[in-house]
Amino acid sequence: MMIQITCTSPNEIELIAMANALSTPGKYNFVKLEQCSNKAESVDYLFEMLSPAMFFLLEKGIKLLLVTLGSNGVFICCREHVNFMKDPKRCKVTPFSTQLLEKLEGCSLSSMPVNLSREGSSRTCVFHLPATSASVVSLTGAGDCLVGGFLSSLCGGLDIMQSVAVGIAVAKASVESEANIPANFSAASIADEARRTLLSARQIWCQ
Repeated sequence: MMIQITCTSPNEIELIAMANALSTPGKYNFVKLEQCSNKAESVDYLFEMLSPAMFFLLEKGIKLLLVTLGSNGVFICCREHVNFMKDPKRCKVTPFSTQLLEKLEGCSLSSMPVNLSREGSSRTCVFHLPATSASVVSLTGAGDCLVGGFLSSLCGGLDIMQSVAVGIAVAKASVESEANIPANFSAASIADEARRTLLSARQIWCQ
């Protein structure tokens, strides 16, 4: 049942398919933009095309929607009252996550001009986290690495924004490796990439 799903991470095509499966077939559509003069215009276009489906899925009960956009990064879409803060009691801190926490301290939603912990608010918020440039060897496994990096970071004590940024950094390491999943990850390099992403994150909608 949809009400039991709290988080999902579709790409653009999967997002539209999910929305159409719960609505009138063909109601939502996505036309891929073949050319765009710059990244900012591309992100704005993607938001315009995808936001109806994103908002519809939130109405259906999904609490946190991570829409993966390939080289354009990730949209984080949620209701304003979703708690983005870490819960120490439920964390399983590891040496790796400890290094990430130390290096990403201060890089979180606290710098965003919105109170996501305000209970009862019905405002919908969308944030964009960009992907940093990569020397692509293979795209296979990138999506799995992004989700794996996000979930492991969240369980390790990082907040949701930080965890998505780590997921993006892990995905970059994946596409730059011949292996689908790199044998080793450097906490320092992952944290540096995640910090760059967080410093470039922006809120693009909150109404």
